[in-house]
Amino acid sequence: MRRIFILSQVIFLVLLFACNNSRGRGGEVPDSGLHERLLSLPGVTVKKIAPDSLFSEAYELRIEQPLDHQNPGGEKFTQRIYLSHRDFARPMVLVTEGYSAKKNYSLELSKILKANQIVVEHRYFGESRPDSLKWEYLNIRQAAEDHHRIVELFKPIYKGKWINTGISKGGQTAMFHRRFYPDDVEVSVCYVAPLNFAQEEPRIHRFLETVDGAECREKIKQFQRRVLKQRDQLLPLAKWYSKGKGYSYPMGLEMAFEYAVLEYSFAFWQWGASPCDSIPGEGASPDQLLDHLIKVAGFDLFSEADVKYYEPFQYQAYTEIGYYNYRTADFADLLKAAPPNASNRILAPQNVPLAFRPEVMRDVHEWIQTEGNNMLFIYGELDTWSASAVETGGKTNAVKVVQKGGSHKTRINTLPEPGRELALSTLEQWLDMKIERQPYQ
Repeated sequence: MRRIFILSQVIFLVLLFACNNSRGRGGEVPDSGLHERLLSLPGVTVKKIAPDSLFSEAYELRIEQPLDHQNPGGEKFTQRIYLSHRDFARPMVLVTEGYSAKKNYSLELSKILKANQIVVEHRYFGESRPDSLKWEYLNIRQAAEDHHRIVELFKPIYKGKWINTGISKGGQTAMFHRRFYPDDVEVSVCYVAPLNFAQEEPRIHRFLETVDGAECREKIKQFQRRVLKQRDQLLPLAKWYSKGKGYSYPMGLEMAFEYAVLEYSFAFWQWGASPCDSIPGEGASPDQLLDHLIKVAGFDLFSEADVKYYEPFQYQAYTEIGYYNYRTADFADLLKAAPPNASNRILAPQNVPLAFRPEVMRDVHEWIQTEGNNMLFIYGELDTWSASAVETGGKTNAVKVVQKGGSHKTRINTLPEPGRELALSTLEQWLDMKIERQPYQ
């Protein structure tokens, strides 16, 4: 018995040593050689950061990019990306952010595919802003060139299947990248991404005038009118709320208040945060009215900080990718600050030409219709942005899945069956790999 005990102890110690040795000193994962390979990339600075729990290594990288890819020897800017490493043999998910990049998070698709991940901050956002904001170089082609160069840098390191993806404007960005460089990735997954054909998309208004039931739409309109009628009680409350949040408004508090009311119907359906029966009725107090307005629409979009943050987006919206305005006829007798043709153009850069080029989005639409293979589009039925959702046509193998009752928060893992299974089985087919089915969370 003693010999068996000693032998078992020896085996235990050997296994323990082997386990510790496999992780390296201090319990670290053994050196993959990735850090050294990153350091050898031209025009790239490397900073190692703590990885998300799904990954073994993570890096914040700064990549020198031409401001104008048609003039690679000209002015440069530095683009920030985050690389999260799992295994060189696994697929790579390229997250084409539409705005700034969040540090060290994992996208749904990276979890589903157990993939490596690169998150790219969009040019002119966050820390990827050129020293001089030459607006003419903020367009979908230049952004696609940014993404193409990143793919070229990292494909020799990650030789598996590549998937580009994004949410909302990030989903648009994935579309645009694929349009100009269809062979950069095997698959595109675009979440809740509109494809607008006008500077201020009229399909948005048709959606808001027909979505769901007439009773709910009437409740929304009456709430908006009720808030405007009680402006004398609500504006002082909005002032104190804004002071507490540190908000100031370039357009002034009263116009921001009216714009928030006009925004309410769009936001109500976009986010699906409140059921119709939660809309405050006729006997609601001023506090209840303001609280609900803040919950659904908010004032932050019109604050100085957000106007500055979203300024590059508004430039893109009013020159290439489209946006929306507000119809004010139902409130004309109650508006005092907002103009009859209330437009979000007021949030765009001032004293900058904003000539819209409708042919840009038409070109993307035609390409998706005729050549956009291996593209998966995910939408929520009640999301306002579904008004201008992509139409796939019948000439490609693209798949569009719409979640009934879904909002802008719709994802693969929010899809009820058979929608989720359709999305996952489609990815399996296109990527030629097995995807483990996980329970709904």
